[in-house]
Amino acid sequence: MALPIAADAVLFDLLTALLDSWTVWDRAAGGRDDGRRWRAAYLELTYGCGAYRPYETLVREAAQAAGLGERHAAALEAAWDELAPWDDAREVLGQLAGRYRLGVVTNCSERLGRRAARAVGIPFEVMVTSERAGFYKPDPAPYRLALADLGLPPGRAWFVAGSGFDLIGTAAVGMRTLWHNRAGIARPPQAPAPHAERRTLRELLPFFA
Repeated sequence: MALPIAADAVLFDLLTALLDSWTVWDRAAGGRDDGRRWRAAYLELTYGCGAYRPYETLVREAAQAAGLGERHAAALEAAWDELAPWDDAREVLGQLAGRYRLGVVTNCSERLGRRAARAVGIPFEVMVTSERAGFYKPDPAPYRLALADLGLPPGRAWFVAGSGFDLIGTAAVGMRTLWHNRAGIARPPQAPAPHAERRTLRELLPFFA
C-alpha cells in the first residue's frame, strides 16, 4: 500500500503530466509515428540545450531533425489551444487544492506556457517556464526557481513528472518524484528511479496525505 507523502506543495510537469500534448503533436505531424519521432527529437534538443533558446526555435529544429518541416511546426502552434487535460487531471488537482500549494514547471516559452496552463482550468500559485528560469529541464534551475517562488526547501515540495528526464533534474535538487507515465515510455538510462510510477494521475493520489 502507498504511504502518504508529507509536503506543503506539489509541482507538476505541465505539458505531459497534466496535459495530453502527445495527441496535439501527433496530429500536427500527420500521424502517431511521425509525432513520436518529432517529440523524441525535441526532447533530445532540450535535454542537451541547457541555457534557454527560444522554445519555438527548438520545435522547428526538432521537426527538421525528424524529417518534417516548417509547416508542421506552424501547425503545432496553431493547435496549441487544443491542448486538453488528461481525463483525471482536474479531479486530482481538485482533491489536492486547498491541501497543497500547486504549481507547474514546464519546458516552454512564457507565451505558450501560460496558454497551456489556462487549458488545465485550475489556477496555479507558481508557474515556472524555461524561458523565465533561463534554462531547460532537467537543468536544476527551473526546479530551484519554483522552490524559491514557494519559499520552500526541496523536502517540502513534491514533483509529479511527465517525462523521465524530469527524474534527473528533481534528483539533482533533492525532490522526491512521482512519475505519471501515461505514454508508457522507457526511463532514460541516466535517470534515477522515481518514488513511484503510475499510468494515471488518479493512481498517484494514495501517495498524498
